[in-house]
Amino acid sequence: MRVAELSGVGAPLSVAERPVPEPGPGEILVKVTACGMCYSEVNLLNGEYPFARFPVVPGHEITGVVAALGPGVEWPAAGTAVGTQFLYSSCGQCDYCVRGDQILCLSKKITGIGADGGYGEDFIGRAGFVTPLPDGLDPVAGAPLMCAGITAFNGLRQARIRPGTRVAVLGAGGVGAIAARFAAAMGARVAILGRSRDGEARAKALGAELYVATGDTDPAGALDPAARGREQAGGVAQERGLARAVAAHQRDALAGGERQIHPAQDRRSVAQLVPHALHPQCDRDALPTS
Repeated sequence: MRVAELSGVGAPLSVAERPVPEPGPGEILVKVTACGMCYSEVNLLNGEYPFARFPVVPGHEITGVVAALGPGVEWPAAGTAVGTQFLYSSCGQCDYCVRGDQILCLSKKITGIGADGGYGEDFIGRAGFVTPLPDGLDPVAGAPLMCAGITAFNGLRQARIRPGTRVAVLGAGGVGAIAARFAAAMGARVAILGRSRDGEARAKALGAELYVATGDTDPAGALDPAARGREQAGGVAQERGLARAVAAHQRDALAGGERQIHPAQDRRSVAQLVPHALHPQCDRDALPTS
């Protein structure tokens, strides 16, 4: 099989040939259909992960089809379309794992950093960390949902978004665009903040009813219904915005607070949102031949 691998910090990606791996106990062989690119790969290249191993096949936004099951694995069946993400595995026995905080496990491995990822034609995943995908999902559109989609959804879930909740999204990049669409699909009233008016049309297309260009507008005033006048008192205000929610739940989890990170639950929930046409827009590139 062909893979694109990193031999070390600062090294270029190089295409190499490797034998197709055999899944061992508790493992699943996935024939990769698509793998998204994340800024985490830039961090890996820059040496920002001291726990990284080299050489390594990067990539953690993976979709594919189950090709074979290792001993002791019965699900998902061969031929099932699946996705997997940043968390490659955890011990399953520590306090963090038992309470659903596998991402905080001290023995965890990260896909594409501590274990080979999806920049290749085949991928070995761990049972329990590979999620079946809905029928008919474009695998290219589904790949970013395994990272940006989970990140956005988890922030909204931790903020307990309900119909009518006011949500402000800071920027409409990869995560922000998906967050805006998820929030709108949940019935929230969405505002998107960007630096200039250039992003206003796209923000409205993503479901935002308010766009704030922070370069020429005070965002606090724009998001405050009272400041916008009594006739607009139902306008969009920042209420447990995505960035604040994500930062808060991570801080509280690290401090032993009540908020938790449930990667398996979030993978399933994000997959269930896909039939509602919440598909990312993606550029497509094939794995180089050399």
